Amino acid sequence: MMLDETAEDIVVSETTERFLTFMSDGLVFGVSTENVIEIITNYMIRPLPMVPDYIRGIINLRGQVLPVMDIRLRMNKPFREYTSTTCIIILEINSTLIGIAVDTVLQVQDIDTAEASPIPVENRQELTNAMISLDDGTVVLLLDCDAILRI
Repeated sequence: MMLDETAEDIVVSETTERFLTFMSDGLVFGVSTENVIEIITNYMIRPLPMVPDYIRGIINLRGQVLPVMDIRLRMNKPFREYTSTTCIIILEINSTLIGIAVDTVLQVQDIDTAEASPIPVENRQELTNAMISLDDGTVVLLLDCDAILRI
């Protein structure tokens, strides 16, 4: 059976948002592209004294000094040496810029947030507020950007 679809026939849900998906500690996360400024690799992170261990330090991004948080450490997982796939995602949250270090960036995809479910208490992470199962079976944990700023 063939379908003839025109642009008018394709309806995008009002609750569909674009998310950047990435992996950290074997889990897939999604962050709204509205918060994503850019993705950088191979950046020198300068350590800072007297900050929580999950704040890996600061970077100088075109003259702007930004803190970098390691998502893995923020979730109380062990540190893993950064590799060639490690990226820093620069986010803007409530007019504040922050970098988050992740294992690897996957893709940008449209996700219908109306299909999101609460995360079971035993699996809940402080930085996530919902999860969604994609058509391919992948479970994406949706980041709570406001929680990222609660250091």
